[in-house]
Amino acid sequence: MTKMHRPKWTSITAGAALAALAGIASAAAAECPRKDALGTSRVLSVDAKTTPRVGLKSFPQTLPLADHEVVLTFDDGPHPPTTSKVLAALAQECVRATFFLIGLHASEHPDMVKRIAREGHTIGHHTWSHPFMARIPFDKAKGEIDRGIAADETALHGVSTTTPSTPFFRFPYFESTQAELDLLQSRGIVVFGADLWASDWNEMTPDEELKLITERLAAAGKGIILFHDPKARTAAIMPAFLRYLRENGYHIVHVVPAGAAQKNADAR
Repeated sequence: MTKMHRPKWTSITAGAALAALAGIASAAAAECPRKDALGTSRVLSVDAKTTPRVGLKSFPQTLPLADHEVVLTFDDGPHPPTTSKVLAALAQECVRATFFLIGLHASEHPDMVKRIAREGHTIGHHTWSHPFMARIPFDKAKGEIDRGIAADETALHGVSTTTPSTPFFRFPYFESTQAELDLLQSRGIVVFGADLWASDWNEMTPDEELKLITERLAAAGKGIILFHDPKARTAAIMPAFLRYLRENGYHIVHVVPAGAAQKNADAR
């Protein structure tokens, strides 16, 4: 991969970030055995009651992130050949992310779904078959939501339910109707958009994708980032991208449902 010139920015301290975000639920990230790893700086609880929709590409509000804080999200998996490489890169840097799974794929690869959860990542939902949700009847859209959640839950817990253990959802293509948004809000499910993305659905080389996303992040300074773990080019750049974050003072925020951080703390 072509060597990039990496600018350095002054980073806020973890203490300053938490002070600036006082009142936001957070918990200490798990200790990382590698002292030089990027790591996960903090855990942020997200509640549908206060933040039903986040991501500036789609909505007027986003998560309360400090400068140089990022949330990593991956769509459309699991796809074992590439998802496994993404997971390996995240594990190497002790980083936690959120995976929005397609129900059909989850039903085909339940072991990979379990691995994602076992390695500490958050599992969100991304419909059953990835349709354009604003272009189908409401009842069919509701079926896509419910069938996708049920497939993810079956793969993860062995129980088919339309009540998600993690109430996070992302619309395919970021396309939705008001009725669909209202449905999810009524069920206490947070809708995730994104603040920036790697455009990895477009044909490009790994070097081009790395350059694109790092330039976008440098301009934005923080945010929810969207990748697609089934894309080979994304799996290829992940070690270099995480290294870029570490070398330029970024901090990883892991999002979990409201109450989950406290449950984890109580379990220790």
